[in-house]
Amino acid sequence: MNLPMRLILLGLGWAMVGLGIAGIFLPLLPTTPFLLLAAWLFSRSSPRLEQWLFDHPMFGRPLRDWRESGAISRGAKFLAIALMAVGFLIFWLRVEPSVPAAAIVAMMMIAAGLFIVSRPEPF
Repeated sequence: MNLPMRLILLGLGWAMVGLGIAGIFLPLLPTTPFLLLAAWLFSRSSPRLEQWLFDHPMFGRPLRDWRESGAISRGAKFLAIALMAVGFLIFWLRVEPSVPAAAIVAMMMIAAGLFIVSRPEPF
């Protein structure tokens, strides 16, 4: 891979790590999808940084579980569904959306929730 493309992928990877870390502290901003994307970007640009993510004490295990078997732990599933419910409640109370807008958001969250619940759990 040429150097400019590698630098772009590295920069995007670090941006995804930053967004993932922000997602730890900001409600409704996911963490794991950004870290999965960072791992993919690092796999193309820096195997050393990819390995760093997979060996990380906090992020490594969920990333490895996902890569190896598409698995999500029971605790992570529960937390994700609970936070989506809280997020929808905040949306409902603060934005006061129309019924069609609330229904669209609810359907998207239900679809995401069903996907999460349908994933296997790691051994």
